[in-house]
Parts: sequence; C-alpha cells; structure tokens
Amino acid sequence: MSAASVELPVPSGAPPASSTPDLAPASAPPAEATDVHTRILRCMLAVDDCYAYWQHADEAVPLADRAHVAFERRWFGTKSEARVRTIMTDMVERFDAYPEALALFRQLGTVPSNLRPFLCHVHTQLADPIYRRFTGELLPTRREQGLTTIDRDTVARWVDGLQAGRWGASTCIKFASNLLATALDVGLVGGRRDPRKLPPIPVPDVILGYVLYLLRGVRIDGTLTDNPYLRSLGVMKATFRSFAAHIPGIRFDELGGVIDLTWLEPSLTAWGLRYLGANA
Repeated sequence: MSAASVELPVPSGAPPASSTPDLAPASAPPAEATDVHTRILRCMLAVDDCYAYWQHADEAVPLADRAHVAFERRWFGTKSEARVRTIMTDMVERFDAYPEALALFRQLGTVPSNLRPFLCHVHTQLADPIYRRFTGELLPTRREQGLTTIDRDTVARWVDGLQAGRWGASTCIKFASNLLATALDVGLVGGRRDPRKLPPIPVPDVILGYVLYLLRGVRIDGTLTDNPYLRSLGVMKATFRSFAAHIPGIRFDELGGVIDLTWLEPSLTAWGLRYLGANA
C-alpha cells in the first residue's frame, strides 16, 4: 500500500502536455489530449464499438494495418471499410494511448454493460478536449448554478466561444448535437429534444475508483480530487470527501485540510482485476 497527497498536479516529472504526442512513446507517461479536433462530429460515444475493440485489439498488428484487419475480420460487424477507419482513428486515440487500461479491458474479457458507457466516457474525455470541457466544465457549472436544463443553441454558442470564428454556424450546431447525444448515452443529460434535462448522475462507486487509478498514471490539467473527469460525474472538489469513503481500493484521510489517499492496490491492472472483474 502507498499513500500520496493528492493536492498536486499528477503525475510530476512529465514533459509539458503541448510537447507530448497523443500516442506517447512507451518511456513517457500517458497524457490527456490537448489538440482540438472534430472527431466527435464523426464518432460519438460508440459503446458497442469500443467494447468490440477491447475484445479484438491486437498489439501485434501494426497501427497502420489495424483498420484493414478490423474490417477483414469484422470486428465491428458489417460496417464499411471507410466507417471502420473512422472508428479506428478514435479507438486508437482513446485506448492505445493508455496501454495499461486497454490491456486491462482485454484481460477482463467481459465488462458489465452498466459500466461500459462510463468507461467510454472517461476515455472520450481523455482523447477529446472539447468533450472534456463540455462535460467537465459547462455541464457541472450549470448544475452548480441551479440550472436544470440545457439546449442545443446554448451549447452551439459555447462551442463557438471556445475559438470564436473557427467554425461556421452549421458546424457549431453539429458539435452541439453530437456533444449532447454523447452525454445522453452516458446519462449526463436526459431527453433528445430541447430543453434537455440535467438529471442526477447515478455513477457507480467502482467507476470513481477506475478514474482515480487511471489518472494516477496520466498527465492531466488538474489534481486527483479536482479535475474534469470527476466533475463530469458529479464529484466536485468540495464534495470529494463525501464520495471517497465508498470508492473501492482507496482509503481516504484528511488532516488539517490536506487530503491523502492510500492506494490499496499496486496498479490499475491489479485494481481492475479485483473490482471491475468482481462486477462482471
């Protein structure tokens, strides 16, 4: 077991995010993606595709060949080769960039269906800065302000405000539609028509454990107790202590306002085999 203060950026000693490629060399710590892109316009949460990728991804197949192999072997059913290439671009960025997590999913084989959307959500956040800000900043802020709904026009204006003038109005609206649809698949918003509701988020405790053990080894902008990944799931810095006692694989202590977490498992893999496997 090891104890660590969590009020520091994690992990230390990594190169700046701007100099860390999405697919980092094996010697470098994984990092959340920081380059803005438009992939969510073509591939949203894609839970079933993610699950298929976890079960079939083979590191022995070079990345350049993997989309063709996926198409030939029907990893994603009867989808066209062009569609498979689009999906594979996201799968690589979401999961290959975090190799211990992908290896864990492959080793588990079966992942409970109620957990899959949350796991896909966290990895979509890691790979997509706009989705990360939408779910980890905009939606939590509205909840904190006491607002109970959100609509597509509000999200479209928010997208345009991220980098004013970069995208046309139709692209901003498409962004808004896909961001909302992706969040709907996780349960972060409710309803397919405006105004969309902002319901309570029934996140399983085991997902919070996964987030903490995953982020312990990933360079992020934030700390282990205050970051967009936890905020998107309804866990704010001020409320972390109320969730901590229920998170599996973690022992929480607080003394003089300093939070310490004791890690009861040595790695994400060990934690996942014990707790995600127990939910299978």
